[in-house]
Amino acid sequence: MGEPILRHSIERFAGAPLVSKLQVVIREAHTALCSQAAADFDLPPAIVGGTTRQCSVRRGLAAIEDVNPDFVLIHDAARPLVSPALIEVVIAKLIAGAEAVVPLLPVTDSLRRISSGEVGEAVPREGLCRAQTPQGFDYKKIRSAHERFAGANATDDIALAERAGMRIAAVPGEEANIKVTAPGDFAFAERLLAGASEVRTGNGFDVHRFRAGDHVWLCGVPIPHDRGLEGHSDADAGLHALTDAMLGALAAGDIGQHFPPSEERWRGAASRVFLQHAAELVKQRGGAILHCDITIICEWPKIGPHREAMRVSVAEVLGIDISRVSVKATTTEGLGFTGRGEGLAAQAVATIRLPA
Repeated sequence: MGEPILRHSIERFAGAPLVSKLQVVIREAHTALCSQAAADFDLPPAIVGGTTRQCSVRRGLAAIEDVNPDFVLIHDAARPLVSPALIEVVIAKLIAGAEAVVPLLPVTDSLRRISSGEVGEAVPREGLCRAQTPQGFDYKKIRSAHERFAGANATDDIALAERAGMRIAAVPGEEANIKVTAPGDFAFAERLLAGASEVRTGNGFDVHRFRAGDHVWLCGVPIPHDRGLEGHSDADAGLHALTDAMLGALAAGDIGQHFPPSEERWRGAASRVFLQHAAELVKQRGGAILHCDITIICEWPKIGPHREAMRVSVAEVLGIDISRVSVKATTTEGLGFTGRGEGLAAQAVATIRLPA
């Protein structure tokens, strides 16, 4: 859906109530890409992994020793469609006493060996399952297993848990929890994401009258003008309208409910604080901001010279690419309060995606 696979995986775990810390392990060459994918999440720096999966996991486990958790979930970032329900059931099994937990799916297709391009003998599928992640573990025991069998080059962490004699429990896996590996998997994952989410649109509108001053704030940018705007905060009509649009898409009330004008602490506040709050609410719901469109309605000041700076400002606050931000301006042809130069208005539309 236009976002890095890693970001989708991070979103799934960041929204899980029982997950207290996320630690990403990457190749050193992917540092910049990782920073971009996780830009608006409060995560510790990514850890550079090793030459094998096992080595990378071992380094990740060492990186969270300061937390000293009871349990740890180990997940392939290439599985961006893991559901909150699967995360919860793995954790529940650990709490119930399992030392290791693996999601499994039974093999339902017929299996055949291939030799030199020729179709060979049938392989019985009875008792065979496909292992998925997240795999859950008693933290101390799986870390000990990684240290003890450091050179084993295991294909997954359950193999190490088995070697260490840990009690392993199975939970049902999910067909949608695919591992994006081949080029065709990307399109398939996109279709699954579209079906597992809903797109919502909200709109907002805000008005402020002019007063004495020498600049106005619009979309987080100070614009020189022979007057200012009257308001309890910095009177940034553009950001106020966009904040209301995002709250509307969430069905979470309006800006006045979250930041009452009657509260002195919001006097003169920068409106980017309001917009950041709305963006955080989207994140907490496991959602993503797809696009926003802001229209400033006024005769003066002229918006054109500041349009790109305004787009940059909004994109930075929301943590999205500038290509997802539109800022426009229009007049009322001299009609109404904006036409008379008594104030200005702004309207905004926000489109977000939420888990269905």
